Amino acid sequence: MNFIPTKLEGCFIIEPKIILDERGYFMESFNEHTFQKGINHQVHFVQDNQSFSSKGVLRGLHYQTGEHAQAKLVRVLQGEVLDVAVDIRPDSATFGQYEAVVLSGENQKQFFVPRGFAHGFLVLSDTATFFYKCDNFYNKESEGGINYNDKTINIDWDFPTENFIISEKDKVQPNLENAKKAW
Repeated sequence: MNFIPTKLEGCFIIEPKIILDERGYFMESFNEHTFQKGINHQVHFVQDNQSFSSKGVLRGLHYQTGEHAQAKLVRVLQGEVLDVAVDIRPDSATFGQYEAVVLSGENQKQFFVPRGFAHGFLVLSDTATFFYKCDNFYNKESEGGINYNDKTINIDWDFPTENFIISEKDKVQPNLENAKKAW
């Protein structure tokens, strides 16, 4: 696996080694030893989640606060998404900045989003199956969110916002300055 650091400390794009032959392909999508060595950090995943969405669906930007904060390792099994992490660590040099990466069933890239980041994705293909591992269990009382269209973050979704399919909850998320403090 190739671990590519991003401009946001702790976030990595991960390119697995894919072995192709006439039968198809094989890849190791996760190995705890390789992963922890690659990110130089101890992470123990406790929950797997999966979603299926259609083109234009935007999920996020979500995070968990305090003792329920979550790190996520995300990938796309089928389709293509624009995956986004926003640094919400108040003392970070990159607070309020984001990293975006295209994840697809074809490129098999993964994105590691550590604790202290809001996370979301936009489906670019007709449909997409999205998979993520979390290092902490979901807790509704610790849930937070940031508006996907916050002008201070200025995420380039590269997709017409009038075509977004977005939950009522995500439509009314606060801007970063008014969001629940994660730490």
